[in-house]
Amino acid sequence: MSIKPPFTELEIKKAASGFYEGHSVEIALLSKGIMVALVLWALIWPANANSVLGSLNWRLLGDFNVFYIIIVGLFAFFLLVVALLPQTGKRVMGRAGEAPEFSNFSWFSMMFGAGLGVGLMVFATAEPLGLWGSNPLTVSGEVVGNTEDALTSGYRYTFLHYGFHAWAIYVTTGLSLAYYAYTRNMPLTIRSALTPLFGKYVNGFFGHVVDVLGVVATILGVSVTIGFGVSQFIDGAYAITGMDWMMDMTGEAPKPGTVGLIAGLLVIMGLSIISAVSGVGRGVKYLSNLNLVLSVILLLTFVIFGSFLFAMTTYATAFADYILHFISLSFGAYGPQSADAFAAALPEAAKPFAGDLMAGATNAWGSLGGFKSGLEGPAAELPAETLAAVYDAGNAGRQFGWQAGWTTFYWAWWIAFSPFVGLFLARISKGRTVREFIIGCVFAPAMVCFAWMTILGATAIELELSGVANGEILAASNTAKLFVTLGEMISGGFLTGITIMCVVLIMTFLVTSADSGILVMNTIMSGGAQETGVKHRIVWGIILTLVIGTLLIAGKTNGGADPMEALKSAMIIGALPFTMVMGLMCIALAKALYRDGKREMFGAADLGAAE
Repeated sequence: MSIKPPFTELEIKKAASGFYEGHSVEIALLSKGIMVALVLWALIWPANANSVLGSLNWRLLGDFNVFYIIIVGLFAFFLLVVALLPQTGKRVMGRAGEAPEFSNFSWFSMMFGAGLGVGLMVFATAEPLGLWGSNPLTVSGEVVGNTEDALTSGYRYTFLHYGFHAWAIYVTTGLSLAYYAYTRNMPLTIRSALTPLFGKYVNGFFGHVVDVLGVVATILGVSVTIGFGVSQFIDGAYAITGMDWMMDMTGEAPKPGTVGLIAGLLVIMGLSIISAVSGVGRGVKYLSNLNLVLSVILLLTFVIFGSFLFAMTTYATAFADYILHFISLSFGAYGPQSADAFAAALPEAAKPFAGDLMAGATNAWGSLGGFKSGLEGPAAELPAETLAAVYDAGNAGRQFGWQAGWTTFYWAWWIAFSPFVGLFLARISKGRTVREFIIGCVFAPAMVCFAWMTILGATAIELELSGVANGEILAASNTAKLFVTLGEMISGGFLTGITIMCVVLIMTFLVTSADSGILVMNTIMSGGAQETGVKHRIVWGIILTLVIGTLLIAGKTNGGADPMEALKSAMIIGALPFTMVMGLMCIALAKALYRDGKREMFGAADLGAAE
C-alpha cells in the first residue's frame, strides 16, 4: 500500500515585464485597492470612517469575541500536542540530516527582535500598571485595583497577553510556512500552508485572496505597532525638548497631539523607506544590532536603579499563578450580556429600572462607586445592598467588555502581525526540528518577555505602592509611563542621557518594524521571492504611511480622545479573516504531518519488501 505524493505544484502567475515584473499583478492590485480605498475613506470622510469602524468593530466583537479567545487557546494546545508527539516533533524542516542555518544565539536574537521591540517599549510599564488597576478580578469586585492584592491578578493577565498564547500565534503561521518551504520545496507564501486541504485550487483566485488577507493583516498590524511607537517617540521627544507644539495639553496630563503624531510619523516612515530600500543586509541588520545593545543598557538601568528584588519575587509568583490558571485563561470566553439576561438576574426591587441600570452596571471601565454616583431619579434611591446586587448582576457584561477591550485586542494584534513575524521565523529556521522550532519560538521568548515586563513594570508599581511616585506614573498616558518611571528612578544628566537613548531605541525599533513589514509584503506579492524591486518597497512605504496617518487623523475627529481608536478598530476587523485562515492552517498542517508520517512508514515497508 502507498499514499500518493503531496501536492507541491504551486503556480503563482507573475508579470514577465513592466512595473510588476516578478510580482503577482492580482495580489498587488487587490491589496493596493483595499488600502487605497481605506485611505481615501479616512481622508475624505474621517468622522464617518471613525464612527463606522468603531461600530463595526464592536459588532464583530459581540459576535466573534468567543471565537477569538477559543481559537487562540486551540493554537497553543495544538502546538503543544505537535511538539510532544514523537513522530511529529522529531521531523526536520529540511532535508534529512540538514543542520540548522543559524546558531542558537543568533536564531533567538533574530526571532526576539522580529516579534517584539516597540510593543515592549510601550507596554513594559503601561501593561502591568494598566492591568494592576483593571483586570477580571477587579472588574468582578474580588480585589481592589492598584493595591498589593491586585498585583498577582494583574500580572496573570500581563503574562497571558505576552506569553505562550501570544507566541503560539506567531509560531502557528511560522511553522506552517517553514514546514512546506523546507520539506516540500514550496515558496514562502501564505497560500502554501493550505495546499494539503485545497490542492490545485490555491493556484487560482482563492490563493490570491488568501495571500491578500495576509498582506492586509500585516499592513494593519504593523500600522497599530507604528502608531503606538510614534506616540511614545513624541512623548520622549517632549520629555527631552519640552516643545509644546507636539502635544495636546488640554487633558490632565500632556499627550501627543495630531500635529506631533503626523510629524513623528513622517520622520519614522521616511527613515523606514530608506532602510527598506537599502535591503536586509545593511538596513535591518545594523538596526537590529543597535537595538540589542540599547535594550541591554535600558534593562540594566532598571536592574541597578529599579526594584530588582521586588521584580524577581513578582516574576516567580506571577509565573506560578499563570501556569495554574493556564487552561481557564485559554478557554474562558465571554459573549455580550443581553438585556433579558441582565434583567432576569436583578433583585425584584430593581427590575422596573433595568433599562436605566444596565449601562452603568455592565461598564467594564467603571466601578461600584461610579455606578452609584451616575444614577438619577428613582433608580438612585434604591438601597445600597440592592444596588450592590444590581452591580453584581452586570458582572458578565463587564467581563465581556474587559475581555474584548484587552485580551481580544491583543489576540487580533498578534494575529495581524503573524504573517510578518511567521514568515520571518520560517526564513531563519531551516534545519530545525518541529519540536525545536515550537519550544524555541514559544517558550524562550515568552520567558524573556516575562522578565522584561516584571523588571520594568514591577519597578513602576513598587514606586506607586511605596508612595514615591505619588500617582504620577498612573496619571501619565500609556506611551509616557516609561519616561515618567525613569524620572522617578534617576535624575540629572543621567536621566537626560537615558531618555535620549530610549527615544533612539524607539526610533530604531520603529524603523526595523516598518521596513521589515514592507519587505514581507513584497515577498508575499512576489510569490515568496526574498529579493524584490526597490520601487515596490517605496510604493508600499508610502501606502503604509498614508494608512497610519489618515486613520490617526480619523481617530481624532468628533472629539475622539484616542487617535489610535480608528487604527485599532481597523486592525481587529482586518485580523478576523486571517484568523480563520490560521484555523485552516492548523488543520492542513495536522493532515500534512500525519500523511508524511504514513508515507515514510509505507516507503520503508516497500523498501524492506524489495530487499
